[in-house]
Amino acid sequence: IVVDNNTTDARLWQPVRDHIAGLPARLREKCQFHHLPTWPGYKAGALNFALAHTDARAEVIAVVDADYVVKRDWLRALVAHFDDSKVGVVQAPQAHRDWGGTAFRKMMNWEYDGFFRIGMHHRNERDAIIQHGTMTLIRATALRDFGQWSEWCLCEDTELGLRLLSQGLRTVYVDQVMGEGLTPDSFAAFKQQRARWAQGGMQIFKAHWRALLGLSEADEPPLKLGQRYHFLAGWLPWIGDALHLVFVMAALAWTLAMLTLPHHFSLPVALFMLPLAVFCAAKLVIGPLLYWRRVPCTAGGIVGAAVAGMGLSHAIARGVLQGLFGGRARFQITAKGGVGVARRSTKAFAAVREELLLAIALIVAVAATALNAPRATESVLWIVMLGLQSLPYFAALACAVVAARPEPKVAMKMPEEAIPERLFGQ
Repeated sequence: IVVDNNTTDARLWQPVRDHIAGLPARLREKCQFHHLPTWPGYKAGALNFALAHTDARAEVIAVVDADYVVKRDWLRALVAHFDDSKVGVVQAPQAHRDWGGTAFRKMMNWEYDGFFRIGMHHRNERDAIIQHGTMTLIRATALRDFGQWSEWCLCEDTELGLRLLSQGLRTVYVDQVMGEGLTPDSFAAFKQQRARWAQGGMQIFKAHWRALLGLSEADEPPLKLGQRYHFLAGWLPWIGDALHLVFVMAALAWTLAMLTLPHHFSLPVALFMLPLAVFCAAKLVIGPLLYWRRVPCTAGGIVGAAVAGMGLSHAIARGVLQGLFGGRARFQITAKGGVGVARRSTKAFAAVREELLLAIALIVAVAATALNAPRATESVLWIVMLGLQSLPYFAALACAVVAARPEPKVAMKMPEEAIPERLFGQ
């Protein structure tokens, strides 16, 4: 069942419709194509539409995003996990196939890969994986019995997985690439996607905060401690990015107050600044160490992933704040497959205007503090703190520059190795 929703350009969906109409009869009878010009409920709305058109005999629902090329034995390799009646979801990792030809696509690929090589492994040990909207298998009875996909949420996949966990069902993560999609076309698209994930995560937290904090109603099955921990701990770095933005604005305001009203405002004491500096430094070290142990990339890949991840900080902060305090969300499709690439180099910094302004403001604050503040430990620490706070914004600028470089695009071929027998075990 192929569903195209809310696409205004007929050149994108009509060839798909025509392709399906031209299939041999034996295949065409098993395929459906639906174009929904305007359809509510974000991606969840389209998924629920597809579910309503699914054969009632189907026992497993598989979801694949439109940009994915899937290995032919994906279903055969993973469906046996559903022999365990407690398994509600079987998830293969998101992966990408077009990242080998450009420096920025490599950075994005390794930044994505860290979560699937590190975080998902740890989560799988506690039955607390994040369900994703592609390369996922869902038990049909569980999907229908427990509310389908939530049409109010930007991250309908993660919300569904959390709901199924709360019903006592298990999830299984199989760290084997079964399909590969496209990386975003630009740094702007990369930021937009991550902001949407952060906003959706906060929507989920607001809807399920009682269950996540262990305050479920008496008639609701509680989430396990490990499940609550991983969902909350997984969102803490995003919340940290939002707090970082708040702290930056406060630090800039405090610096301005110190310089203009020195008799009323002074430098913060070292006891306050030192722990923050140590925390920032530790964060810069721990991530690369985990990559070195768990992600099969070079030292350059580790650095690139770190810069790409840091460059997303401001977008994540905006997403978190919009999710917590904003109104109705708006789903923005991530540009992939060449959309918008032609003008990418001419708009290299259009996507990082806010980061550029904040970086300039912090550098001015550093210079003003160095020139006007008294030579003391507090002054040095304050300058160091301002410098550390500027790193995500300079990382965003670096990403914008690298993404704008004209390089040949080379698609990565799908590996055809056999599926190991161990996938049928744990």
